[in-house]
This record gives sequence, C-alpha cells and structure tokens, in this order.
Amino acid sequence: MKRAVYMVYGVACHLLFLGTFAYMAGFVGDLWVPKTLDSAPAGPVGVAVAINLLLMVLFAAQHSIMARPAFKRVWTRLVPEPIERSTYVLLSCLVTMVLMWQWRTIDTVVWDVHSPWLRGALWTLFAIGWLLIPAVSLLINHFDLFGTRQVWLHWKRQNYTSLPFREPLAYKHVRHPLYIGWAIAFWATPTMTVGHLLFAGVLTIYMGLAAVVEERDLVAHFGRQYEEYRRRVPMFVPLWKRRTANALESSVHAALPASPEGSRA
Repeated sequence: MKRAVYMVYGVACHLLFLGTFAYMAGFVGDLWVPKTLDSAPAGPVGVAVAINLLLMVLFAAQHSIMARPAFKRVWTRLVPEPIERSTYVLLSCLVTMVLMWQWRTIDTVVWDVHSPWLRGALWTLFAIGWLLIPAVSLLINHFDLFGTRQVWLHWKRQNYTSLPFREPLAYKHVRHPLYIGWAIAFWATPTMTVGHLLFAGVLTIYMGLAAVVEERDLVAHFGRQYEEYRRRVPMFVPLWKRRTANALESSVHAALPASPEGSRA
C-alpha cells in the first residue's frame, strides 16, 4: 500500500511541475495565462521592487538550500528517501506559484522592438529557451531529476542507485546547458519592462551563483572525474574556436611524419 501511495505521490508531483512549467512560460512571455509579469496594474515602484526581490530570495533559498546534500541528510529523517526528491519538486512548485501569484508589475518599458522580423526572431529564441530546458533534462535523466525514477524503483522493490557521470551532447560543450536554457527563456522578449528586467537579471545572477555551489557538490560526489571535466569544458560559453583549433592541430600532428627523436622513442 505504501509503495502505491509513494508512486501516486511522485507522479502527481511530476505532473504538477509540468503544469507549473507551462504556466511559467506564459507568465514570463506575457501569453495566454491570467497573471503575467506585466499584466497586473502597476503600483508604487519602491513597494513593487521590495516585494519582488523578497519573492525571488524565497525562490532562490528554497531551490538552493533544499538541494544541498547536508540538508538532504537531515531532511530524510523526516521525509522518506523514495519521495525526498518528489517533495523537493512539490515545494519548488509551490514557491514558484507564490512568486507568480504575488508578483508586482513595474511597467516602465526598457526596450520595445517594432520590426516584425526582429520580434519574430526574439519570439523564436523565447520558444527555443523554453524547449531547451526539458530537452536538456532528458539528456541527463529527466525522471531522476524530478523524483519519478526514485518512486518507480521503490515500487519495484529496488534500491536507488546514483546515476553515473556522463557528458551527453550539449554537456560536451558547456557544463550548465540547463541554466543557459533558463537564461534564454527569461531574456528573449521583444518588449522588456523594468519588472521583466528585474526578474531576468536577479534570477540570472542566482543561476550563476548556484552553478558555483552546485559544482562543489559535484566535485565532492564525482571527484577527479568532474574536476577533469571542469578543466576541459567551459561553464556557460562554448569555446568553439578553441575546440576547432585543437582538432585541426591534432589532425596536422597526426599527418606529419614522426621526428627522429620520436622514432627513437
């Protein structure tokens, strides 16, 4: 009975995330949903900035503190391990809902693109950003990230095993493609208001700081393997030129005849 309850709970939390994610896309893009970043009547700017900053601090604190291994060791004394990740997902959704519900509009326009071609390009980027997020999560293990794998293994009476370190596709070029997806989703807009700028700017700074803390945990977990990965692969900006140059250099060296010193080695 308990295994069935955990399974239903885990799947429900995962579905709640998908719904929250879809609503958040509309919230940020000022599309389709009743309440968006720029839809509410604007009030006093000082009050709006203070409330919005408080909401984003709450969002960042919940996402960061609950994801740390030290917190998990204490947290799992209260929450059973099979549903620990699902509970994290549930609370993350609730905090995100509060942020969207209580967000205060600051409607002063920073930029407004009028060219149909440029507007179309920015909306395309917006869509790419929101599609990149689930796509990247599927590269690693979407169902482990959102707790469904944990409840499934518990349902099958199998012990949970950590996933091995891998470098699939985008992870060969940057260490945090998920954060890149979020950044594109937040910044790509044809009409940028001060409220949207505050939202995108603060959360982008948070993601940069979160990546640094997250990597400490990854080094502690994977050890030298992740340290070597960190040395080879940039954090956010792909170094295409350097990779191309290295590949060409390797090809040239392979094509050259061995030197006298090399032939004696």
